[in-house]
Amino acid sequence: MPIRATKRGAERTPLDADADVLVCGASFAGLTLARELAGHRSRPRVLMVDRYEVGERQTSACAAPTAWLEHLGLGGAIQQTFGDLVVHARGRTFRWRLPFTFSTFDYRRLCGILFDGCDAEFETAKVDGRTGDVVHTDRGDLRAPLIVDALGWRRVLSARERIQPPDAYLSRGLEVHPHARGEDLELWLDPSYVRAGYSWSFPADAEVRVGVGSFDPRRHVREPTERLASDLGVAAERWQGNWIPHRIRPAAEDGVFFVGDSAGHCLPTTAEGIRPALYFALALGRELRAVLDGARTREEALAAYGAFSDSHRWKYEALLRTQNAVGWLNPRTRGMRRALTVLSEPRLITWMFRHYLAICPPEAAARAAAERGGYGRRVVAAAAA
Repeated sequence: MPIRATKRGAERTPLDADADVLVCGASFAGLTLARELAGHRSRPRVLMVDRYEVGERQTSACAAPTAWLEHLGLGGAIQQTFGDLVVHARGRTFRWRLPFTFSTFDYRRLCGILFDGCDAEFETAKVDGRTGDVVHTDRGDLRAPLIVDALGWRRVLSARERIQPPDAYLSRGLEVHPHARGEDLELWLDPSYVRAGYSWSFPADAEVRVGVGSFDPRRHVREPTERLASDLGVAAERWQGNWIPHRIRPAAEDGVFFVGDSAGHCLPTTAEGIRPALYFALALGRELRAVLDGARTREEALAAYGAFSDSHRWKYEALLRTQNAVGWLNPRTRGMRRALTVLSEPRLITWMFRHYLAICPPEAAARAAAERGGYGRRVVAAAAA
């Protein structure tokens, strides 16, 4: 469990503030968005709030396509890079050469790099809800004409009824972070660990992130996670887990912008959420800068950003159908082996993963970096001057 570093007791003073932009959530999406607004010539007051300090609470295995990290100036957080994906089925192992590389990274370091490029104010506060343009927190009320929910799957600032697990469209993930080393990025499609889902081992320098994810939120995964760790000869220690959305949701609602897991931007089947969080945060940053420039109204930005997110819906629905197929095929060991044998043809691997990468392409990150003149507090400020 994370050690809380947030303000307590007498340090937890009342918070009552007005801002031009209020970003609720300070993980991948919130930090990326705040950095996109840095150095704007109108000098807006951007306030970012989160229940935890920046970089305090890791909630994923922390891996992303290497090009995304490098284009966004986040290469300093990379711990280990992989050109192959090793896939295990019962009794068979397949090694797939990928057309691009994935890298694991240090969560706290990556968040720190993003935060160093921001000129937003930051406060620790638990966001409880919203009334119009007023966001309620455990430290007081915050007001802004531009409000962003980057708080995760709970979709706290939505006016609609919240559906909680296990009834919500969520997967369940749990992993351990033992001090160990590994050479391969590995997945298990093995019903002995989880029938509808997969298991993984992601090495990251001096630790290995070993976990189990279930597409069915009613299936608990602690015992199979412990068993997988034992089978790999590593300790089941330093636990972390999270609910993972697997259905895209409206990215604009009732005057609020939603990004990352709060908009269901995590990709079904693979549960890859970091790249989409960065991708849609960059798109939202462009819309909010246009509002601050006076080139768009808030309503126009809501409509444009919502339409941009919705234009990806068919891709998400295709991946959700794939996820359902994996859940059906996984217990059928012979059928899964045959399917993986077919998919292991090199040209098919290249075609499949290039199309997968194109859902949130690294060119979007390269284009954003070019538009911003590179990343970093001083560079961004100079480019905007």
